[in-house]
Formats: sequence, C-alpha cells, structure tokens
Amino acid sequence: MSFALGFKPPSAGSSGPGAGRGATMENLEKQLICPVCLEMFSKPVVILPCQHNLCRKCANDIFQSANPLWQSRGSSSMAVSGSRFRCPSCRHEVVLDRHGVYGLQRNLLVENIIDLYRQQESSRLVDMKPEQQQQQLMCEEHEEEKINIYCLSCQTPTCSMCKVFGKHKDCDVAPLSSVYMMQKTELSDGIAILVASNDHIQEVISQMEAICHTVEDNGQRQREQLATHFGGLVAILEERKQELVGLITKQQDAKLKHIRSLMRRHSDDLEAAVTLVESAIQSMEEPHMPLFIQSANVILEKMAATARATNVERPELGYESMSHFAIDTDDLAVMLMNMDFCSGVRDDGDEDPGDAGEESELDFSRY
Repeated sequence: MSFALGFKPPSAGSSGPGAGRGATMENLEKQLICPVCLEMFSKPVVILPCQHNLCRKCANDIFQSANPLWQSRGSSSMAVSGSRFRCPSCRHEVVLDRHGVYGLQRNLLVENIIDLYRQQESSRLVDMKPEQQQQQLMCEEHEEEKINIYCLSCQTPTCSMCKVFGKHKDCDVAPLSSVYMMQKTELSDGIAILVASNDHIQEVISQMEAICHTVEDNGQRQREQLATHFGGLVAILEERKQELVGLITKQQDAKLKHIRSLMRRHSDDLEAAVTLVESAIQSMEEPHMPLFIQSANVILEKMAATARATNVERPELGYESMSHFAIDTDDLAVMLMNMDFCSGVRDDGDEDPGDAGEESELDFSRY
C-alpha cells in the first residue's frame, strides 16, 4: 500500500513569527518526556537520587517488576526496606525505604513546567490555521482519500475506497486509530518488560563478577595454605608442591574462563537488548500512525525473538568453592613422595556430594 502526506508541514528553519517559538516549544517538550512510557510526564512526577525524573506510575511498574515480592502500599504486611531497582536513564541503582516508590520526592518544578507548557500549547493551537492543525497521510491510489483504516489481512494501512472498491475489498479491516493505540500500548509494554529483563541480566553479571573475585580469593588462600605446609617439609616437598600448585591454578583458570565466557555472552545479549530498546524508543516518536505501525511490527518481532533466545545461564551453587584443595601435614614424612589430592570419598565409603567429580584435600591414610 502506498501513501503520501497530504501537505508539507513548515520546517524548523521556516521563516515567520511562529517558527522560533515552535522550535523552542518542541525542544521543551523533548525534555518533558518520560523515558519509560515516552509520553509527557504525568502527575505526580518523582525525582530519583540520580536526579532523573519518572512518572510515579512508571517508576512503580519498574519497581514491581524488579521486586515482585514487595508488598504494595496499603497492604496488611509491612514492606521490607532496602528494595531496589535501576534508573532506566543512567542505570543508577535506586534503594527505596519501606514506603517504596511513594517515599520518593515529587518534582513540583517539573509539574509546574508541564502545566505552563500545556497552557502555551493550547494557546498556540487556537492561533494556528485549521490546515496546520492536522497532518494526514493520503492514499496514492485514491488521491482524495485519507489513510484511515488498517487492513488486518494484508497488515497495511489503507483508505476507505480501497476497502470498498479496491484490492482490499475482501479483507478484514479495523480503524487505524484503534490499531495505532493497540500497537503503541503493546510496544510500551514490551519496552517495560525488556527494561526489567535488562536489569535482571545486569544483576546476574554483577553476581558473576563477585564470583570471579571469590574464586580468585579462594584460589589465593589455598595456594598460601599449601605453601605454608610445604615450607616445613623442605626440599623433598618442593617438587611435589609445584605440581599441586599447578593443579589449583589449572582449576581456577578453568573456572574463571568458564565464568568470563558466560559474562561475555550475557554482555552481548544485554547490548543487543539495549540497542533494541533504543530502536523501539525511536519508533515511539514516529508521528504518523501508518509508519509507526509498520516499524512497530518489525520491532515487536525482534523483541519476541530476543525473549525466546534469552537464556541467562549462571554457574551452579558453590561453583566458586576451592576448599577441596586443603591439605593435612600430620602424616608421616616417608609418605611424602606418594602424596596426592584424595578423591571425594569419605571414610564410610560414601561419596561427598560437595566434592564429587573434583580433587579434594591431601590425605595419607591410604598409604
């Protein structure tokens, strides 16, 4: 389906008494857009500790997504303080008290600016000529007809004449405005879900960074303990010590390599998701319903594919443990040449589930 604008709106550089004022109002409007719902801030506007603003409803939606077990305001249970979420603008972590989002300070200055802006816009629309107040796409096949319906069968905007006499006469159609609102709502919901998913991935990456530090600390601790034991056994232990240190380092490197590969993969997924959010936000600014619907269809398909492909893999519980490299130097010196890491089998013959499949502390009792 082809369509074109019925008229050309005045450009930003157009001359005239209202050109500069229009550009100023447009720039002001961009500063009053909520980064979540992409609409002008609605009262009350809350200000985060990072100085970014959100609609209270949008802030509450993000907070509820990040803290599903948090008790809503007015519940019989007392909410737990210290709940948190990330600012969608700068990723700064916001920690809330027991009042949740309702404990955030309102930004009365922004609310007053919005009131003034709306008054100015109302005055400007009254002064505009009728032909300037409405920008409408026209059908190229029926040049006098406006694009006002959406063909559900062909998934394209069209005009009434195309439905009655044209190639869409046997198709199912719906009002363009209803499809526009439906897809805009769906895209807004998709953005909110993707933002919450990004917060989850970022949290997993942070946990993995902590695991890396723990693995490194545990590996360093075990190497120091091993060196201390071997220091008292002098020359006969020196060669064997180097072999055992190598085993610890090998397993530490293997664990770090695995975790860092997961971090790189999740970082790539996060970057792709952030890029998709940016594309969706840019699409939300499209003023023409037909063009918006076409781009929204593509973005929603990508969002669905991203959701299906997302698989946040993390190391199993206790993966960072290196305690199985502990040693015991109370055994006889004559057994030193045969010393090795024992298996994960206890004295009763049962396998220790915490050390299964891994080498454990030194043991001379079997010699």
